[in-house]
Formats: sequence, structure tokens, C-alpha cells
Amino acid sequence: MNTKMSVIMPVYNVEKFVKQAIESVLSQTLENFELLIVNDCATDNSLSICQSFNDNRIRIINHPVNRGLAAARNTGIRHAIGRYVAFIDSDDIWHPSKLELHTKHLNENPNIGLSFSRSSFISFEGQPLDFYQMPKLTDIDGGHLLCRNPVGNGSAPVLRRSALNDIRFAHPTRKEAYSCYFDEEFRQSEDIECWFRLITTTQWTMEGLPQPLTYYRLNHGGLSANLMKQLASWEQMVSRARTYAPQVLKKHEKTARAYQLRYLSRQAIRIGDGKMAVKLVTQALMTSPRILLDETSRTITTLSAAYLQWILPKFCYQYCEYLGQKVIGQIQKYKIARDGVKTANLS
Repeated sequence: MNTKMSVIMPVYNVEKFVKQAIESVLSQTLENFELLIVNDCATDNSLSICQSFNDNRIRIINHPVNRGLAAARNTGIRHAIGRYVAFIDSDDIWHPSKLELHTKHLNENPNIGLSFSRSSFISFEGQPLDFYQMPKLTDIDGGHLLCRNPVGNGSAPVLRRSALNDIRFAHPTRKEAYSCYFDEEFRQSEDIECWFRLITTTQWTMEGLPQPLTYYRLNHGGLSANLMKQLASWEQMVSRARTYAPQVLKKHEKTARAYQLRYLSRQAIRIGDGKMAVKLVTQALMTSPRILLDETSRTITTLSAAYLQWILPKFCYQYCEYLGQKVIGQIQKYKIARDGVKTANLS
């Protein structure tokens, strides 16, 4: 039987999570797949956990040196034999119907090169938070992708192999010749760089499914300095994109930068740095005030949360955040139900 789906899972020092990630793949209602685990030189117990599974659909590929997420995905794609290629990060989890629904979506829509889903947030410990990523699902162009990245996370998309082939390029610096799909110069922003290149340089479209089929784990803590690295990586992506999508950048770059700054402000809130959050959201509004008009509630929510976290005692802010997330979660559940989709609890 021909393999229809290839699942690629990069692994690096995720011994706490990788077992559950693999189990969520093996539990898919679509059984006709291969799981390519790319060990990027993990130094913990991750590899032995992967090796403990006895399933002939699993193949483990070992990198000789640590090369990062983009290189691990590229390795997986080069070894993949499926018509469709799905990505899952080794600390995330899938709903059992994910591959089946994406396969149906791609089979029925031959113009779609990238199919993605809504995502549900889970805590670091794996508990559902009843909080969702609710992106635009249709009519996605390069400008919208640059500003808002509706795909959301690296465990949400499933792509046609033929679409990946259309953005394939030879590695520009390594002596050994091999194909790349993700740009290995990026250690952050490699996802949106790839999706943006796909939508602006090919005829493929992207479209999302309304079901929250990916459980996206919120990691503990983090450093504010990492947010600045992420911003620098995003700026590198924009600089690269000017060479192949200059008109899209000319029209949307300023607004996209404001949205990126707002996103990083929300990340600063998550790690508890209210001062940095205020700085970033203020910079976002100064960069492009139109984000206040285009997404009023989300921008005001970010601005309010940043200042409240900066001003209030920690326990007061945490209570306000808890109440706010409950309200937003209920609104999101209503929107999902309105779309005729049932939310499934993580078991």
C-alpha cells in the first residue's frame, strides 16, 4: 500500500514530552502514514524514548551534529515518501482526526498547497487551557500571512509534497549538495519564512480547517533577550523577502512589523516582563496605529494586559489574567460552535 502521508518530527532534548507527541501520531484515525523522527543530536533521554516504540511506521534519522529545526525538517522531507507532508514539534500533541481531516481537505481541493488547522493551547504540564488560536481560514494572501501568520505554529500545517518541491532550493554554502525547503540560516522565523515564500512565489493557496486539531504547548518562562533575538530573526526574514516579494513588502511591511511587535509584547506578558511588554506594544502602535483600527479588541487587550502586569502586584494581575482568559475562551468556543465544530477535550 502506498504511503500517503509523511509525518516529520524533529527531536532535540524533549524527554518530558516526546512520548506523548509520538503517541498522538500513532493514535491517528488515518493509519496510512510514516513517522520520520529526526534526532538532532539530543543529549538527554529523548532518543532512547523514541527507540522504545515498536511500530514499523516509525523511522529514526540521526543528524551527526546539531543543525537546528529547519535543517531537521529538511532532512525529514528529503527522506519522506508520502504525497502529503505533515510537521509536528516534539512537545506538541495532535487530535486523533488531524491527519484524516487534512487528507480529505487536500484531496478535495487540488489548488491548496498548505492546509492548517486551528490550535488549542495546553499548559507546560499538558493540561487543556480552553484557549485557542483563531486565525483567518480562507482568502489568505501574502500580506495577511506576513502580518498575522494564520498557520500559527509548526505543528498545524500539512503540505503537498509537490508544493514543497516548488520552493526547493540547493543549500547555498554547504559543500555537500542537498535540497532545502526551510532556510537553514534561520534558527527562528523559519516557519513564516517558508510559508511566505510558498504563497508569494508559487500558485499554491493555503487554507485552514475550523477544528482545533493541534494542541500547542506553552513553555515555561523564557528570557526577554530571546524576544529581541526573535525580532531580529523576523527582520532578517523581511530583508530576505524583499528580494522575491518586493511589492508585498512595500505595501505591508510597516503594518506587519507592528503586528510582530504586538505579538512579542504578548510573549513578554506570558514570561512576566510587564515593562518589556509595555515597551513593545507602545512601539507597535507608534510603528502603525492602524492595528488599533484593524484589530481593536486584540490590540486594546494586549495594551491593557501589558500595563496591568507592569503596574499591579503579581497575584492581582494573575487573577485578572485568569478571568480574562476564561471570558475570551468562552467567546472562542462560541465561535467554534458557530462554525459547526465540536471542541474535543484532550485525553
